[in-house]
Amino acid sequence: MSFRRAAWPRMVAAALMCGVSAPMLSVWAPVARAADTPVLTLYSAQHEQTVDTLVAGFEKATGIRVQVHSGDGPEVANQIIEEGAASPADIFFTENSPEIAVLDEKGLLAPVDPSTLAEVPAKDSAPDGNWVGVLAREDVLAYNTGMISPSQLPASLLDLAGPAWKGKVAIAPSDNDFLPLVNAVLVTKGHDAALAWLRGLKDNAQIFDDDEGVVAAVNRGAVATGIINNYYWARLQAELGSAHMHSAIYHFSHGDIGGLINISGAGVLKTSKHPQEAQRFLAYLVAADTQKVLADNTVVFEYPLHPGVAPNPVLKPFNELQPPAISVAQLGDDAQVVDLLNEAGLL
Repeated sequence: MSFRRAAWPRMVAAALMCGVSAPMLSVWAPVARAADTPVLTLYSAQHEQTVDTLVAGFEKATGIRVQVHSGDGPEVANQIIEEGAASPADIFFTENSPEIAVLDEKGLLAPVDPSTLAEVPAKDSAPDGNWVGVLAREDVLAYNTGMISPSQLPASLLDLAGPAWKGKVAIAPSDNDFLPLVNAVLVTKGHDAALAWLRGLKDNAQIFDDDEGVVAAVNRGAVATGIINNYYWARLQAELGSAHMHSAIYHFSHGDIGGLINISGAGVLKTSKHPQEAQRFLAYLVAADTQKVLADNTVVFEYPLHPGVAPNPVLKPFNELQPPAISVAQLGDDAQVVDLLNEAGLL
């Protein structure tokens, strides 16, 4: 079972340097699709299973059809930039906030309807209101329970660059989920400290193409620990069953960088040919009923951002997480991270 799109090491630098069935949701009255109903074009850098669920539900509830163009975040963001005013995209929906921040910085996004922004905490959306946060996930450390005990796990993510962890950690530096974590180190510790940390990881770590490879290696005992986003472990457990899980996840605490919360966001392009319908799609994404569908889904395993919607019970309660105090504005667009990874020899 695969949940990743293709790895992106060949195109990420150019991109960033350039700048489940869905039930009827009660808050949306179903309508018949008229012949002249517009078709929305969604440029997506979210997981396809998540997007399929959302699109099916929206189409059923509204009668508005959505055609999806999928790819990795930096690639899709760069495509929108290159297309400019000629872009057919109405909406951009991405896994990581830096990918949509690039478009916002270039003035390509329209303001999100205030009523939509009000559905989620303000800190989880763009400071200027040009994109809205939809889902969240946490960086965690997967560890093999037969190879290492919880008491031996590091207090900080930064410890993994030390000599004691040589050969005991796995990373996927060419996975776009790794970029915000590196950027969090960069914005809090500075260039030199971030570079030293990455070089330490390069010396210590087994390198994989993606987080799926990392968590699978940890679970089978090929390596003791691995840096991943939380949902990869949950998805592996859903695939294999609890009896075949030989790993667990460790949550960094006390505001450590290793517990970074990543925000998945969506925005409407200024050049959208169907802005009202596109805004309606954004409103659908953050509606309480939609967020509950995502929380109950056994594929998504991300945190809903709508207050009062509980996450999947497999996940640690959101209010018990202790992430670093790093805002989406501080994370910015990740542009410096590509150079940093190259300088460290990880790309």
